[in-house]
Amino acid sequence: QVKLVESGGGWVQPGGSLKLSCLVSGRDLSDLAVGWFRQAPGKEREFVAAAARMYSITYYPNSVRARTSITRDDAASAFYLYMNVLKPEDTGTYYCAAAAAPDGRDYYTIAQQYPYWGQGTQVTVSA
Repeated sequence: QVKLVESGGGWVQPGGSLKLSCLVSGRDLSDLAVGWFRQAPGKEREFVAAAARMYSITYYPNSVRARTSITRDDAASAFYLYMNVLKPEDTGTYYCAAAAAPDGRDYYTIAQQYPYWGQGTQVTVSA
């Protein structure tokens, strides 16, 4: 059974930065495409970042592209989300996700494409 566990959430001042971690167990991370999503109260889950298995391929929506980075460390079975210049609208529950990817160049931006999810970690951006 694939299990994902996030860590690193908390309170951050506007303009600050965050690093979230997602530890994967139950399957070799090198078999999986990975992603991060977030959900604010009363809103739909929003795509934040994705990484393919190979070639350091990543993808971000325009809304966060300039200040967000996703990295992966397959040897450590973990992947990470870095975000800077945080704004109050970045507040929400952040979820990591993973999916088997037959092609190493594939990445996914839709929540329904991911069968494996973490439990979520809260990020609050406020003064």
